[in-house]
Amino acid sequence: MLTSYLLFFFAGLGTFNGVALSVYLLCRRPATPAHRWLAALVLMLSLRTGKSILFYFWPDISKLVLQVGLTACFFIGICLIGFVRAWRDPEGRQSRNDALVAVGLAVLATALGFIWPYADNVQPWAGPVWASIQVSWLICLLAATALFKGVGKQTSATEPILPRRQVAAVIAGVALIWLAYATAGMTSYIVGALSFSLVLYLSISVALARRRVPTVNERYRDRKIDQAEADASLRALHALMADEAAYRDASLTLAKLAKRLNMPQARLSQLLNDNHKTAFKPYLAQVRIEAAKQVLRTQATASMEHVAEACGFLSASTFHSCFKKVEGTTPGAWRQAQVNLDAGS
Repeated sequence: MLTSYLLFFFAGLGTFNGVALSVYLLCRRPATPAHRWLAALVLMLSLRTGKSILFYFWPDISKLVLQVGLTACFFIGICLIGFVRAWRDPEGRQSRNDALVAVGLAVLATALGFIWPYADNVQPWAGPVWASIQVSWLICLLAATALFKGVGKQTSATEPILPRRQVAAVIAGVALIWLAYATAGMTSYIVGALSFSLVLYLSISVALARRRVPTVNERYRDRKIDQAEADASLRALHALMADEAAYRDASLTLAKLAKRLNMPQARLSQLLNDNHKTAFKPYLAQVRIEAAKQVLRTQATASMEHVAEACGFLSASTFHSCFKKVEGTTPGAWRQAQVNLDAGS
């Protein structure tokens, strides 16, 4: 009896916290496409393992619960591929329509569930449908692994928002859960849910441990940059941006900028954080937006594609979203406001 209670507690707690984690990932800011896909992936895993727990302890549970669980299982692999694609393509140049494809599949799966419900087709759902879902999950897992290994071939100059090791951990965790369900006939059906709980809590533990790693500011808090040196370095940085227009390089990174300034990357990061009160990416975005405003002001007929390219943005859509985030309005609306302002002067 005690063993059953412990199994229910640990498996159920993992499922509950998985749902809570997915809600957190959806609500956190900034919520990137990769985070949204990860939230969907965790939610699908939670629904799948939740169904396992209910069926294990209450075999006579409603067939609708089993149908929802198997449907969620089908989307685990799809969400994993969406997550990896969004991670390796943070600007959405190739993956912007992935969510629409997923929604279309969800509508199709829901329609098929209504037309061909589990309650009236127990044998097919429990047999070939379940086997097909397992195979499709494995295929998606292998495809996501191939995408992950090929990340070095990506053309995007934007750095992924999640470290490579974290994405590898997600793929490995999903693989472990798939293996647990695939071998359930030789172990126990509840092993899949317990595997999910194990992966979830290990991931949370590692994430919390990494938060205690000293930041750049903490490592250098006893080695503050001398004010005179900081002023000279900031002048050199601003000159590099203003005179040489380094921001026009769409692949500009903190490491490349530090190399051009002939200083260590960590030192440049500290300079921006301590003496300019900003991080590298917001700083670069602000510089590019200021340059874009100058182009918009002086070149009234310039297309947004031209403005974006002239200021170091990879695409007009990236420029549009960044401009709106910084200025609170679109580039076109800002330019029109300037025209109206000049006309009224």
